[in-house]
Amino acid sequence: MRRIHYAWIVAAVTWFTLLAAAGFRSTPAVLIVPLQHEFGWSRATISIAVSINLMLFGLFAPFAGGLMERFGVRRVVVGALLTVSAGSGLTVFMHQPWQLDLLWGVVVGVGTGSMATVLAAIVANRWFVQRRGLVLGALTAAGATGQLIFLPALAWLAVNMGWRTAALVVASAALLGIPLVALFMRDRPADVGLRAYGATEADEPAPPLRNPVRAALGGLAMGARNRNFWLLAGSFFICGASTNGLIGTHLIPASIDHGMPEVTAASMLAFIGIFDVAGTMISGWLTDRLDSRWLLFWYYGLRGLSLLFLPYAFGMQYFGLFLFIVFYGLDWVATVPPTVALTADTFGRRNLGVVYGWIFASHQLGAAGAAFAAGAVRTYFGDYQLAFMTSGVLCLLAAGLVIRINRTRGQETVAAAPLPAASY
Repeated sequence: MRRIHYAWIVAAVTWFTLLAAAGFRSTPAVLIVPLQHEFGWSRATISIAVSINLMLFGLFAPFAGGLMERFGVRRVVVGALLTVSAGSGLTVFMHQPWQLDLLWGVVVGVGTGSMATVLAAIVANRWFVQRRGLVLGALTAAGATGQLIFLPALAWLAVNMGWRTAALVVASAALLGIPLVALFMRDRPADVGLRAYGATEADEPAPPLRNPVRAALGGLAMGARNRNFWLLAGSFFICGASTNGLIGTHLIPASIDHGMPEVTAASMLAFIGIFDVAGTMISGWLTDRLDSRWLLFWYYGLRGLSLLFLPYAFGMQYFGLFLFIVFYGLDWVATVPPTVALTADTFGRRNLGVVYGWIFASHQLGAAGAAFAAGAVRTYFGDYQLAFMTSGVLCLLAAGLVIRINRTRGQETVAAAPLPAASY
């Protein structure tokens, strides 16, 4: 029997890690209403903590890329899991909004930011030459799968056993992931005497160790000089505002406003994850074959139309919501594989981690802004319609931005001395 390439083991560990991270990050969505009922905090107040979480989830990503370059993927992910466990576990003792901001906002935001899609991009580009887009699509889809698994269960726990139980479950799940990462994660193919999957030449040697902060800021300086960076960052800002910030945070409360039970609403958001898994896997496959700019054009355009339809879907009850789930779900994070591919084309594989980290940071800045803005819209206007319609228009704008990206190839970074070939 042919031996399985170790790249697939690393990809599997990364998939489970990202699955758990998605559940950790999306937990505040099921806690908004329970916290509102217990403490009397407004949704705008609670949304501040969610915004901090989303912002740090993104802003820490480029520094996480620098930390992975300096200290290794395994150490950074283990530290991130410990951080998430501590932040989630300590929330059971909170009584003031600032404690929510500190724990769910800062601590959990930094922890999950260290396991963001930057991790998926680094693993896919270090370990795969063939099937890279497909693997990246699968790793990105782990977020949707985590949402599918965690959200209904956490919502049930929050309703039937209290939100503190849900927080403790998250803390325990983060601790359980540490042995898996510590035992099986490796930083590069050379660490196990292999070359990347499908590579015909040896991989580039590990770059010289750099200060993580300097590496991250260097990536920002490199990106800021390139027009593609701003187009990718601008479109990804809108991507974050229309996904994690708006739907990921406020779809459950909006559904409850329309008379839907909380567990049913969480299940509906998780059901989006089913279509997202399919859409993201297909997107990864298409990214290996088609022009990524046109893929993004269609993804943003269809997402914008689905968001413009959402306020009317609530009035159509479950049939309308099912239509929204299908069309919106298919491209929830389908934008990630073509965005990563365009980043790698422009800046090269060596610089992908830190440059894409800043593009992902813009994604989360958009998410943070939308999370707070939508909460404020609901507080002051009594519904979410303005937030949904505005987000739909912005997605149509993003479709126009991505088509202006130049298809330039980054400098190839392949070492000259070959490593032993690996079996499939």
